[in-house]
Amino acid sequence: MYDFTDANPFNDLFEQPIAEQIWRSKYQLRSGGADVDLTVRDTWFRVASALAQAERVDERQRVAEQFYDAMEDFKLLPAGRILAGAGTDRNVSLSNTFVMKTLPDSLDGIMDVIKEAALTMQMGGGLGFDFSTIRPQGALVKGLECPAAGPLAVMDICDSVCKMLVTGMGRGAMMATMRVDHPDIEAFVKAKSDPARMRNFNLSVLIPDAFMDAVEADNDWALIWNGGIQRTIKARELWDMIMQQNYNAAEPGVLFIDRINGANPLHYLEEICATNSCAEQPLPPNGTCPLTSINLARLVIAPFTDQARLDIEQVKSLTAVAVRMLDNALDVSDFAIEEQRIEAQTKRRIGIGVTGVGDALIMLGVRYGSEASEAMVSNWMQTVSNAAYQASADLARTRGAFACYDAKQYLKNAIVQTLEPDVQDSIWQHGLRNATLTTIAPTGTTSMYGGNVSSGVEPIFATAYTRKINLPNGEKSEQVIEDFAVWKFHQIYGSEAILTDAFVTVADLTPQDHLRIQAAAQAWVDSGISKTINCPADISFADFQNIYRQAFVEGCKGCTTYRPNDVTGSVLSI
Repeated sequence: MYDFTDANPFNDLFEQPIAEQIWRSKYQLRSGGADVDLTVRDTWFRVASALAQAERVDERQRVAEQFYDAMEDFKLLPAGRILAGAGTDRNVSLSNTFVMKTLPDSLDGIMDVIKEAALTMQMGGGLGFDFSTIRPQGALVKGLECPAAGPLAVMDICDSVCKMLVTGMGRGAMMATMRVDHPDIEAFVKAKSDPARMRNFNLSVLIPDAFMDAVEADNDWALIWNGGIQRTIKARELWDMIMQQNYNAAEPGVLFIDRINGANPLHYLEEICATNSCAEQPLPPNGTCPLTSINLARLVIAPFTDQARLDIEQVKSLTAVAVRMLDNALDVSDFAIEEQRIEAQTKRRIGIGVTGVGDALIMLGVRYGSEASEAMVSNWMQTVSNAAYQASADLARTRGAFACYDAKQYLKNAIVQTLEPDVQDSIWQHGLRNATLTTIAPTGTTSMYGGNVSSGVEPIFATAYTRKINLPNGEKSEQVIEDFAVWKFHQIYGSEAILTDAFVTVADLTPQDHLRIQAAAQAWVDSGISKTINCPADISFADFQNIYRQAFVEGCKGCTTYRPNDVTGSVLSI
């Protein structure tokens, strides 16, 4: 396919040492202590060839070259599971995101699910559980006539299992959710007050619209188990507790679950109660999804000039390639549990997102969080959405629609109705190959591998900063690295050139700046967005609470904030 004999044996494509270090520690294939991938080109070749195996034999070389070209120069960044696992003999999944099956309220059932979760994490998947189905602490266990330990005890077991598992791709990560009407919700909210407890979990409270209405009206809120009201609490009191805990310890986050289910294109088939570990992918029981991101920072033409623009045609073409790439990944991936394979094959969820948004805006001379940036991000995600749905309809024409596609029901979804008329026509004619198509994931390590571009839809953290990195052996390493846009600017204008006003960082932004971008992107994303709204340490509690209410009003599916605190410390530091 490609001749590498004249290629530089060293990784001359990496502009900064951190990028090569990430590649070597996370994605370079090694076997028996020897390098199999000698350069990052070998990694692209390996991944492209492996994913093309899902094609007809006579099409494999052509499609593999298409995949390779998309990854070249770090334009398309498949998620870590694909980069590290595709084309290897490792027993790993190529999907990043999983939600485990519904937890039964029985010892045998709970332990069965925990075993399946361990097998899933061992194969490289991050996953989520809904603990709303576990009876509250102190409830009578019939047959044993003893009080139940409650959902937090089950969470502690899961946390210990996750801590035990260290795979070749690093430690596992989990999301725990609980409905806000569960009798143990207060204990769940405060579960991570102890800095040593449940460190492998992220926590999110499932908030229905009715609860937000009750908060506004200062009404009572019923805590329910097995159809019966156990007790009542003032909704505003419970909301304040959630907010105070978040203010103090950055968790739990909030998921607006009615909005998630209402916007789910498969609303007619399933109920979603959980997300993967970073919340970008709301999924049903046994749900799974592979991910990839378009690196917008690599697609800016004439950066830092009056003629700067994003190459929209390349965004469209990369999106189409990404749809095919991820659809193929579903067919060549291993899965820990047969139910996960069935769910993947039946609904064929994929998640195409963007990264480098913060850098792209800077290179275009636009301030993150401004009205101009809001319009740009909305336009970019509208382009990705339309291109993804068109490509999926094209695939459905040749490969068939996903098994449970119901045109009459599916096309009622709001995001489908906002697509361009010709895209809607294609869907009417051919159906869709994939049930969901767009996601914005937290692309921490892949963004560094891709040039240390800004992660996902986030702004740049700082022009240069120190990052703590978890190594596969469990040790931590600190690296001082320069943001991609800063590096690019200095390459063009010299290291002494003064940065433009567009170089805003997290420290320069208000929570409203973050929310504006998240809401603009969410309108065109059929799954979720992993986004952190950074807050200053001295933000008032009232203003902090208002961020969550504003997120609800502006149509976000969830909200996660970070305010510097003594419990969680920091991952990044200037």
